[in-house]
Amino acid sequence: MHILMVYPEFPDTFWSFKHALKFVHKKASSPPLGLLTVAAMLPESWETRLIDLNITSLQHKDLEWADYVFISAMVVQREAAYKVIARCKEAGVKIVAGGPLFTSEYAAFPDVDYLILNEAEITLPYFLNDLERGEPQHIYTTPEFPDIHETPIPKWELLDLKQYATMNIQFSRGCPYDCEFCNITTLYGRKPRTKTAKQIVAELDGLYALGWRGGVFFVDDNFIGNKRQLKEEILPALTQWRRGKIGIKFNTEVSINLADDDELMHMMAQAGFDTVFVGIETPNADSLAECNKFQNQNRDLVESVKSLQRAGLEVQGGFIVGFDHDTPSIFQRQIDFIQQSGIVTAMVGLLQAPNGTRLYKRLEEEGRVLAEMSGDNVDGSTNIIPKMDLEVLKEGYRKILNQIYSPEYYYERVITFLKEYKPPRIKMPLDIQYLMALWRSIYELGIKGVERAHYWRLWLWTLFHKPRLFPQAITFAIYGYHFRTICELHVS
Repeated sequence: MHILMVYPEFPDTFWSFKHALKFVHKKASSPPLGLLTVAAMLPESWETRLIDLNITSLQHKDLEWADYVFISAMVVQREAAYKVIARCKEAGVKIVAGGPLFTSEYAAFPDVDYLILNEAEITLPYFLNDLERGEPQHIYTTPEFPDIHETPIPKWELLDLKQYATMNIQFSRGCPYDCEFCNITTLYGRKPRTKTAKQIVAELDGLYALGWRGGVFFVDDNFIGNKRQLKEEILPALTQWRRGKIGIKFNTEVSINLADDDELMHMMAQAGFDTVFVGIETPNADSLAECNKFQNQNRDLVESVKSLQRAGLEVQGGFIVGFDHDTPSIFQRQIDFIQQSGIVTAMVGLLQAPNGTRLYKRLEEEGRVLAEMSGDNVDGSTNIIPKMDLEVLKEGYRKILNQIYSPEYYYERVITFLKEYKPPRIKMPLDIQYLMALWRSIYELGIKGVERAHYWRLWLWTLFHKPRLFPQAITFAIYGYHFRTICELHVS
């Protein structure tokens, strides 16, 4: 059996890092972890290939080779997924689809032959058994959440590692919190299910053996959902694994209450974590209560962010405007918070209602859902009717992004962050691509760029005050170029 794994192209978005990747000659930020994991679940006698459309193109000869095309995607890849499906139908190749997009919107894809919904550990074996008998069904779904202790090591060998900026692995699924706008608990439940330290180390060993020496992103929606297991098993194992190894560092997603646990912050930094994404959402207490973000309430959010930074963890932040309790004052409050906190990578979006969330159901009952959401956090769109006047909301949103990603505000925020940041030393290999990125940044940002005065000020400030963080400062300068480009394309 010939199985072609196809991953649709990502649009040019905040998290695509498309305009930053060219500085390091990478084609994509990260690989399709879901497809790689599914590939490892298929019979060993089957031949599998991967076409990541963020890396390469889909040729007719690829479709001629395939008996089945397996496709997985997120909501933001919806339009690209339609194009892949059309190509497969035209070529007469049967399509097997799964992942978040299809689980949430399966009815919108009538041309897909077989829908393997929810988590593949449960639904894929049923499909494979039926396929072997010659009686495959159209849809496979389950309300159950699988034990992921038996989830196999992703099939890393399908990748051209040199094309990616970072690798992905997963420790847990599910989140103990129940934020109204979030679909994670709908997809994966509220009880975090975890892998063992042995599984995580085996996955890292596989990557390291293939020559990977860069960053690894733990794609967990809340890495600290099971603090006890982290402290007793996972983080000690990661700390031990990294001894004697050069180049591997980690990042992940956490809730803000990590800032309340000094021991856990220290252990994560010592294990090699240097960046965490945190859903801050809003400094408006009424809006936090509205969306059931209780873990963010009754705390000094700026100080919580700075506690993480001082522990050696850069905070990337998610922010939302357009809650029912937001007034026009929220736009300046968001700007002030982002600048004061030193959150360099600040993803700000209009409130959207993902299908299946409590927010979607509530607003649907109120007649305030307009369509399916775009899945792009920073395209300035919303699929709901907000309480605030829509034009006021969109104009305020444009004000936030145009201001925080202007060179003056952005570079000021980088320095604010670097003043607080105290990471442990992580040995990194000397990489010619990253040296070339420095020279490209000098030309694109320091000579040609509108930000050149701010760029050189950051150079001098970092060399005199935080020379060890100079690579980080240049990375931020490159990120800023990407973020400003996205703002110009979508929200200016």
